[in-house]
Amino acid sequence: MSETSPPPIDVKSAVRSFMAHSEGALATYVEACLHCGQCAEACHFYVASGDPRHTPAYKLFPIAKAWRHQKFPLSWLGFAPAITEADLRDWEELLFDSCTMCGRCTMVCPMGIDIAAIVGVARQGFVKAGLGPADLLAAADASRDHGSPLGVTAEKLAERLDWIADEFDTKIHLDRSPAEVLLTVSSIELMKYPDSVAAMAKLLNHAGVDWTLSSTGYEATNFGYLAGKPDIAKLMVARVNEAARAVGASIVIVPECGHAYGVLRWSAANMLGHALPYEVLHITEYLARLKREGKFRFSPMAESITFHDPCQIARRGGATNDARELLDGFATDFREMTPAGNDGWCCGGGGGVQAIGRAAPLRHKVFRIKMDQVEQTGAATMVSSCSNCRLTMDESKAHWKWDGGLASLVDLLARHLIEDKAA
Repeated sequence: MSETSPPPIDVKSAVRSFMAHSEGALATYVEACLHCGQCAEACHFYVASGDPRHTPAYKLFPIAKAWRHQKFPLSWLGFAPAITEADLRDWEELLFDSCTMCGRCTMVCPMGIDIAAIVGVARQGFVKAGLGPADLLAAADASRDHGSPLGVTAEKLAERLDWIADEFDTKIHLDRSPAEVLLTVSSIELMKYPDSVAAMAKLLNHAGVDWTLSSTGYEATNFGYLAGKPDIAKLMVARVNEAARAVGASIVIVPECGHAYGVLRWSAANMLGHALPYEVLHITEYLARLKREGKFRFSPMAESITFHDPCQIARRGGATNDARELLDGFATDFREMTPAGNDGWCCGGGGGVQAIGRAAPLRHKVFRIKMDQVEQTGAATMVSSCSNCRLTMDESKAHWKWDGGLASLVDLLARHLIEDKAA
């Protein structure tokens, strides 16, 4: 083998993984696709690139081909050919670089095919075959080995939280026990957007919440899930679960992070094999609840803003209205994008795509969709409740030299918090 030859691919392991996930609903999805193409115009990657290969239905092919080769009665005659190394290498970019698992394609699919779920399990097969973007896989391994994808160990967490508390003049609770609420964070926030961590602390303290962070289960972002490594995905969930049980928390709060919310809220119980003994809420859900209880008052924000709905929180998470409830009466010049809410366009960096360096040019193309949306509203700033969206959009903003504003919802709320509590 020459030095430039690619490493061998374990096709059999990939096929075994595909088949293990092809029973039940996934097999139905594979056979149900009408090849109608409606999903294409719903996909931000297809709209941005115009490349037919970015049609979401094409992402069914790896599992579909494996399924048909194994199950088709005359496959031995060549009517359903087997998957090859070339197939897997060809599909890798489509499964990892050009799908954020946002679920917008499913909304328009006449058969209701959940392509996002299929991509998630297909990635597991690619990893077993020895494929997958090296930077995404490394982030997952860092989560397993160091506690977070950015290498924030428990010791670094404590140091960083001390700095944030001092820099932003707010009290941050770490390893307080017992505590009613366990707050989790993403390492993106810790290292790149500490203002968001400080804002959550300030808001929780103001409302009189009995809360804490834990040095044994603090990272909400689950790169094991995103990278197709289910063992790491389960480990990350288990760490948060054990921390919540240790402090006796009745509520676990997910920070401004979309996929963290989806995994902890909707998948964690299945991963662990038992019901969770606590409620999982996104930070916007919990803050909206506290606002309804009269725990907050905010001074009006006059600047014109619009809101970007993170896909995993809104469309796939079910928490679409909470951010708008928080903005109601506070953002006096709120301008809704079209489309928005459950129909909103993805930022282009979810599903681990933000961590894949080679995918940057395509991500930047996708961001033009958001730029056009914001410019059509005339709003000065686009606000989001996901740090991964914020990072994705910040990088694309710099690439295009766009002059639009980007902001965190919790940070804006904390900045406009009226210190005297409502009666």
